[in-house]
Amino acid sequence: MTTPAIASAPAARPEQTPWRRFVSDFCANKLALLGLVMLVVIVGAALLAPWIAPQNPYDLAALDIMDSKLRPGSASGDGAMRYWLGTDGLARDLLSAILYGMRTSLLVAAVSVLAAFGIGATVGLIAAYFGGRIDALLMRIVDIQLSFPAILVALMLLAILGKGVDKVIIALIVVQWAYFARAARGAALVERGKEYVEAARCMSLGWGRVLFRHVLPNCMPPLIVIATIDLAHAIALEATLSFLGVGVPVSEPSLGMLIYNGFEYLLSGQYWISFFPGIALALAIIAINLVGDHLRDVLNPRNAD
Repeated sequence: MTTPAIASAPAARPEQTPWRRFVSDFCANKLALLGLVMLVVIVGAALLAPWIAPQNPYDLAALDIMDSKLRPGSASGDGAMRYWLGTDGLARDLLSAILYGMRTSLLVAAVSVLAAFGIGATVGLIAAYFGGRIDALLMRIVDIQLSFPAILVALMLLAILGKGVDKVIIALIVVQWAYFARAARGAALVERGKEYVEAARCMSLGWGRVLFRHVLPNCMPPLIVIATIDLAHAIALEATLSFLGVGVPVSEPSLGMLIYNGFEYLLSGQYWISFFPGIALALAIIAINLVGDHLRDVLNPRNAD
C-alpha cells in the first residue's frame, strides 16, 4: 500500500522589512536610478577633484595667459596637456574649473540645507508640541518668512553681510528654514496625539527627549523629501547669487561664478566658457530632482499598501 506524497510546504519569503521595501520601491523607477547614478558620479567627481582634475585652476603659477579662451579640444601652447572643454579668459582649464566649482556649490548647498533642517525642524516640533501662543507666534514668523521671495531675502542679506562662502550659507539658511518648520509642524501635529507620545508623557520624560527621541524620527520622511528638493534649490539659488556678483568671491568660485565669467564672451562666439559650467549645473539639479521626486512618492504614507 502506497502512502500519498506529502506536498512540500512553500518556501518562506524573506521578511519584507521597511528598508527592503524602500529599496525595492526606489529601484522600481528607472529615472530615479538614473538620477541617483548621476548624483553619485557628480558628488564623487567633486570630492576627488584635487586628484582627477587635469589642472589646479587656482594655482596662478600653473597658468599660461597665452592659453586663454582656447576652443574645446585644443592643446596647450607647450603641448603638455589638452583642454577637452577649452579654457576661460584666465587660461584656466574649464574641466578642472568645473570640478572645483562643483565642490563649492555642493558644499554651500549641503551645509545650508543641513543647518536649515536642524533649525526648521526644531521650530516646527516645538510649535506643534506646545501649541497655543507659542505655536501662533512661531508660525506667524514662518508665514512672514515664506511671504517674501527667497532671492529677494538672500540679496538683501548679502548686501548687508558682503561676499563670502560663509555669508552665502547664512543667507541660504535664512531663506530655507521656514519650509522645514512648516513641514515638521504638520507631521508633529499628527504624531502628538498618538499613544506613544502619551506614554512618554506619563513616564515624565522631558519635552526635549519626547520631541527628538520619539516624535522626530516619525516625522523624518517628509523632511527628507524637502531636504532633497531644497538641495537642488540651494544650488540654483547660490549659482544665481554668484552670477549676480553678490555670492562667493572670485578666489572661491562656484558654477555660478564660472557662468558669470564667460557671460561677456557669449556674443563673441566663445560660448564654451559659460556653456559647459551651465550644463554641469543643470545636470546636478536634474539628478537631485529626479531622486527627490521619487523619494516623495516612495515615502508618502498614502502610497503604502
